[in-house]
Amino acid sequence: MKAIRLIALAACMAATLDASAQEQEIRLFSHRGGRMEHDENTLSAFQASYDAGYRGFETDIRMTRDGALVITHDSSLERTTNGTGTVEEKTEAEIRQLATKQGNKMMFLDELLEFLKGKEGLYVEFEMKTKPEVLYPEERLHAYCDKLYDAVMAVKPADATFVFTSGDYRGLRYLQAKHPGVDLLLITSKPCNDETIDLCKAMGIKRMGATMDGTSRKAVKKAHKEGLIVSLWPGQSVEDFMLGAYLGCDYMCTDVPIEVKGWLAEKAPWIKVKY
Repeated sequence: MKAIRLIALAACMAATLDASAQEQEIRLFSHRGGRMEHDENTLSAFQASYDAGYRGFETDIRMTRDGALVITHDSSLERTTNGTGTVEEKTEAEIRQLATKQGNKMMFLDELLEFLKGKEGLYVEFEMKTKPEVLYPEERLHAYCDKLYDAVMAVKPADATFVFTSGDYRGLRYLQAKHPGVDLLLITSKPCNDETIDLCKAMGIKRMGATMDGTSRKAVKKAHKEGLIVSLWPGQSVEDFMLGAYLGCDYMCTDVPIEVKGWLAEKAPWIKVKY
């Protein structure tokens, strides 16, 4: 059944491209290092995606009680590690004592940046995890944003695209005010539609990270006409990628980077993808 659905999606996209060539190359990037294939947000995960040819990545950053920046998605430590409680209530030393459930050490921002340093052709989304808001009141939020921005931009290669992303408007507005021209992406749990297009325009943010559910080709085309760059999520399967490609997105994350790259090489090499 899955194979049939994939063939149908490929045929649908092929028919579309027969009528008009693919309008843009899709940038596919490894979400948390490929969280459904590897131990998410660990050095081994990012290395595996890099070795497979990916130069696009997404990661998440939280801050410990004493101000260290940790690469992890959840505030709670319980889903991915052998710890309890939250990242925000722990010290750096306490976090360094923990391991993921697959036996890897938790990674800190400086370690990820060391991995990225000197690599060519990078596209990296640094998601600012600053919710719930009670854990990041204004003063702490500003300290977080300053530390993250300064550390990331200090090692940014000349040809790299480093994007700061969030669904928390506070951090986006703070960086925007302090660093005019900073590359930002607004994450929304809504589709690309008139509402989210207008929101991005009102905030002066050119990148949108929207859900595929409810997004139409027409809406993506409208976003493009308004000068916006559209990234779609989730990316949990080859089918998700094919749907995103059909919808005409510019960027898309994937939790299964190696599977998608292999499938495209074998089954749909005509789709223009940059990894």
